[in-house]
Amino acid sequence: MKRTGARPTLLLTGFDPFDGAQSNPSWDAASALDGRIVGGHRVAARQLPTEFDASLRVLRAAIRETRPSLVVCTGLAGGRKELSLERVAINVDDARIPDNAGAQPVDARIAPRGPAAYFSTLPIKAMLAALQRQGIPANVSQTAGTYVCNHVFYGLMHALRRTPGVPGGFIHVPVAGRGGMPLDQIVDGLRIGLRVAATTRGDARLAAGAED
Repeated sequence: MKRTGARPTLLLTGFDPFDGAQSNPSWDAASALDGRIVGGHRVAARQLPTEFDASLRVLRAAIRETRPSLVVCTGLAGGRKELSLERVAINVDDARIPDNAGAQPVDARIAPRGPAAYFSTLPIKAMLAALQRQGIPANVSQTAGTYVCNHVFYGLMHALRRTPGVPGGFIHVPVAGRGGMPLDQIVDGLRIGLRVAATTRGDARLAAGAED
């Protein structure tokens, strides 16, 4: 665990723009929290490329560099209007569109010898309750998709499997502004979620499942 002074590090990642967009709210929000103290941790924000191959190399390098005690990756889910606390990452890439490097894997395993799925080790129910108390639209999501976001989420949990004392997980954010959520609300929501993740042991027990 790397410390700045007496504080542990919270690694927070977002993605660069993709699919012709000029910005990515996951990185805009993550970078706004860079260097902030949240839940007793100093946030170290790092940008990941929206590329299947390069994203995990950059993520693993960031983990080695910062030696975090907590890792939260974020990404854009353009069709959603809430912060989505992802429950599970699955071991498959199935890209609807090419990534920023032109790669478009179909039905490809992320880790050939890895398990079918990993669950988040963040206290996602406690995070959800805290967000809802503050009026931040949020839900527990049962799918992180099969694009680069799920690729990074799965790769993160696969990388952390040998360090069980380091929790990790993934949060999808909506578009910033019209049709989604104001960027300052996304930033506030991430800050609240990170604070809970950094200070909560165990998780709350409340229903947040899906019917379909």
